[in-house]
Amino acid sequence: MLKALLNLFYPELCLACGNGLVEGETYICLDCKLNLPKTDFHKYSENPADQIFWGRFPFQRASSYLYFEKAAGVQKILHNIKYQGGKQLAKMVGYWYGSDLKSINSYQNIDFIIPVPLHKTKLKTRGYNQSEWFAHGLSRAMNVPIQADNLVRIHKSETQTRKTRYRRWENVSEIFAVEHPELLNNKHILLVDDVVTTGATIEACAQKLLALNCGIKISIATIAFAS
Repeated sequence: MLKALLNLFYPELCLACGNGLVEGETYICLDCKLNLPKTDFHKYSENPADQIFWGRFPFQRASSYLYFEKAAGVQKILHNIKYQGGKQLAKMVGYWYGSDLKSINSYQNIDFIIPVPLHKTKLKTRGYNQSEWFAHGLSRAMNVPIQADNLVRIHKSETQTRKTRYRRWENVSEIFAVEHPELLNNKHILLVDDVVTTGATIEACAQKLLALNCGIKISIATIAFAS
């Protein structure tokens, strides 16, 4: 009764469409969930996410859960995840996507999930790494452990907004390091981030991991595809 009374005066709203949530709905209403613009990239090799990284570094598979749409539900979801404390939303979206990925053979031999790290200054300001919380959802669905503290960002980069593909790569090319390379020998890593646009940040992470020359294989998963 108390919850119903609170909802009367302070209704919980869907973060995608703004309509009121009903009992059993969390963060996103059922209608919006059913109509999310899924890419289904994970079902196909040589998909558009794969194509972004062709010729840049060796990898197994790349996929994204949703198409990014400006001024639409996905942008609102990502904004909440990244800037409005939406850790649990990121985890929920990760669980949804992990439930899809685990049915695909090429994603069934992942050893670790590694989120793209934030610099400690940005992490302190924001309070959390949205990619790490997305990774937690994937981990729960896929039953794969996370390594959140092995790949680290040692230099703070400028914002990537409005940079060209080359400038984005130049901005992040030497800002990552691996703390415990011995833990990654001959492992298949699922490298995860919130959005892929040019792929520069993911490429920089992958190059740092592959430079260890210890038999690492890399696959990629993001929440959204904005390229």
